[in-house]
Amino acid sequence: MIDIHTHILPGIDDGAKDLTESLALLKLAESDGITHMVATPHIHVGRFNNATAQIKNDLESLKLEAHKEGINVKLAAAAEVRLDIELMAMVMANKLPFIGKIADKSVLLLELPHSHMPQGYDKFIQWLAKQNIRVIIPHPERNRDIQSNLYYIQHLNQLGCDFQLTASSIEGEWGESAQAISLQMLKDGLVNYVASDAHSVKRRPPILSQARKTVAQLIGEEQATVLFVTNPLQLTESLFND
Repeated sequence: MIDIHTHILPGIDDGAKDLTESLALLKLAESDGITHMVATPHIHVGRFNNATAQIKNDLESLKLEAHKEGINVKLAAAAEVRLDIELMAMVMANKLPFIGKIADKSVLLLELPHSHMPQGYDKFIQWLAKQNIRVIIPHPERNRDIQSNLYYIQHLNQLGCDFQLTASSIEGEWGESAQAISLQMLKDGLVNYVASDAHSVKRRPPILSQARKTVAQLIGEEQATVLFVTNPLQLTESLFND
């Protein structure tokens, strides 16, 4: 399995607090059958002002330490970017790390606030499309406005967005609403990826196998493979080949 959304770089955001936890997360992932992981630290203007160069440096350091520990998970890096008007300047200056390419378009993992759908979100996504940037929305099932009104999922889909569910949402660990939306989106064929959004060993570990079993039971093993292996590998191929 390929995990495209993780917070495994040490001390860079609200994920792994240090190298020891980063390595523990990698070992957990490997034991769960995860072969590739993309570190996606937050870029959240004013809170986590992570820069592409620093993310790359931290990734290389983690790769070295993982190799010393005999960990065979392949690692790459991008970012989970919080929607903010200030991102426009960062896009124009080519300062955002993309998570991959689809049909010659750069792909951005664009995080919405958990509390609401921000005003002008649709205009911003349309602007990104004009810059030849495609959007993946991570964990839409956890957004409160979406939980109250599934119109937003339909609208985001119409805007050309892809969707990545959190594995633990499928298992009910984010509440009944998030689970119900996750299962409905899976049944409706609206999900493109499932990832762990791993932050810590205890609170949010990098475990995908349980959700994969649930998805296989719900929509079939073939489609589960698409969401956990095929689509993630196609998306991130350029990252892992760098």
